[in-house]
Parts: sequence; C-alpha cells; structure tokens
Amino acid sequence: MEGVVLKALVRHGDDRGFFQEILREDEGLLRRFGQASLSKTYPGVIKAFHYHKRQDDLWFFPVGHAQVVLHDLRSDSPSRGETQVFYMGEDLPSLLLIPAGVAHGYRVLGPTPLMIVYFTTEAYVREDPDEYRIPWDDPAIGFDWSTRNR
Repeated sequence: MEGVVLKALVRHGDDRGFFQEILREDEGLLRRFGQASLSKTYPGVIKAFHYHKRQDDLWFFPVGHAQVVLHDLRSDSPSRGETQVFYMGEDLPSLLLIPAGVAHGYRVLGPTPLMIVYFTTEAYVREDPDEYRIPWDDPAIGFDWSTRNR
C-alpha cells in the first residue's frame, strides 16, 4: 500500500534477556515526532476502524499478538480502496508506519492481552482531535475478521 512501511526489528539476546531498538531519529520513519502512547487490549477485542487526516501513526506490539488491518481511503493514492493485513506481536517484532488517510484497526489474537506502543506525528488535542471513526464491520471496507481454520 502506498506509503505504508513495515520495519522488522532486531533483538540482541543473551543469557540475561534481550535488547531491542524500536525507533531511531536517523531512520526517517516519522516526518516529525508528536507523541508516544501505550495501550492494553483484552483477548477477543477488535479495535477498528479509525483514521487521521493530518497524523501518521507508527505501531509496535511488544506483548501479545495482533491482526492489523489497513484500508486506504486517500483519494489521490494509487492504492485507494485496497485493504492490507499484517500479523504483528511479540513473536514478529516489527514497526508499522500508517500514513494519514489510511484507516486502521486490529484484533487481539490468542488468549493473552495485547500491548501496543505507538508513536504519532502530532500530539493529541482534545479540543480538535484528528481522529475519525468507521465501524469495524463497515460494508464499504467489507473485511471479515473471523479466523479461518485451514
């Protein structure tokens, strides 16, 4: 999808645990830094969809596992109308850059809570939030959130 970036993260482990960089200023992933936030979501929950008109998001899931769904709403994008799915979490450490205008959401996979750390290019402004909601089951997106056994 146009403008979406997935960065695999590298862990340096030894007998004491591991160290892992998440984001560095010299990588150029965020055009500017606005805010860092942390959220916990319980098993079975779907948090979807929302999008921003000005703000880019950068997502990281250090605990648990997620099915992340993106849908391109940008009128000037060559990938307009496309839906893209990523599987992320503690066993697949990665960063996902979500540009402004791309609707995004996730479903918690497995029996344990999920933690998300996310970085944004703008700080949240309660009086003028850059956050727009779309129902998780919006027919225009038409995403099937169910797991299919294979």
